[in-house]
Amino acid sequence: MCHHAQLKNFIYLHPCRWVGVCVSMCISTSSMGAFPKRVKIVEVGPRDGLQNEKNIVPTPVKIKLIDMLSEAGLPVIEATSFVSPKWVPQMADHTEVLKGIQKYPGISYPVLTPNVKGFEAAVAAGAKEVSIFGAASELFTQKNVNCSIEESFQRFDGIMQAARAAGIPVRGYVSCVLGCPYEGKVSPAKVAEVAKKLFSMGCYEISLGDTIGVGTPGLMKDMLSAVVHEVPVDSLAVHCHDTYGQALANTLVALQMGVSVVDSSVAGLGGCPYAQGASGNLATEDLVYMLSGLGIHTGVNLQKLLEAGDFICQALNRKTSSKVAQATCKL
Repeated sequence: MCHHAQLKNFIYLHPCRWVGVCVSMCISTSSMGAFPKRVKIVEVGPRDGLQNEKNIVPTPVKIKLIDMLSEAGLPVIEATSFVSPKWVPQMADHTEVLKGIQKYPGISYPVLTPNVKGFEAAVAAGAKEVSIFGAASELFTQKNVNCSIEESFQRFDGIMQAARAAGIPVRGYVSCVLGCPYEGKVSPAKVAEVAKKLFSMGCYEISLGDTIGVGTPGLMKDMLSAVVHEVPVDSLAVHCHDTYGQALANTLVALQMGVSVVDSSVAGLGGCPYAQGASGNLATEDLVYMLSGLGIHTGVNLQKLLEAGDFICQALNRKTSSKVAQATCKL
């Protein structure tokens, strides 16, 4: 039975039309968009989640975390970042981490490579997949990698050529797709332009990141509507931060629009250092719980995932940001 206040008057005035209107209103509400049957979760906790930790996380802790995430059945686990230790000291042990983890069959362990030097080091350490980072904001690009968007593409070109020669797949990230800490609003057309460029360069998948977590479902819809005109929806992923508590809602909109790849971080670790009050990435536990409730297959064991989140939170001496973990802990 539908419970729309305005229908009560409608029933009184037009009793013979009640059934048709009720059915049509219910259908229009329930058919906003079909959800995918399966979602691939890209776990970014070991890299995006830990990279801004002030205290260096011991290498054995990072390795155990990744092994526990593998045990939980996550299909993609971003392991580390081959960046200069000068800029990101937390990732200085990238080679030891990549060589130390157990490589489970069927699981990918991509690493971030900002330049050709990083790419070569990653391949030498055994990387089978890499990621590159762009942004839809000029000011953010200048602050983050000290060059323009166009210059960042020139840097990526060398990585793409080397990756093609080595048969290494490359994933592309676009930061600030729903807002920038320096520019404020970001045009959906600009996001589409940057995503199209990365895709045309050869990135097999483009992850669209709400880096500072300011996005809302309406902004997500507008941005994705622009991007899908330039990049096939089955080559897109979303990467939502939860600064304003909108990560799950924004992800839900993306799923309804055909996206079936979602980035998340165990225990909600991470967060952009430039975002005021940043509370981290979308928690993988919360994402898995929601997807399970929708009947969407992920292949992830929630209990083992919760154990991995508990392990890393104890190691970091902090509380989890996952609502599901908080709730089940109380139970």
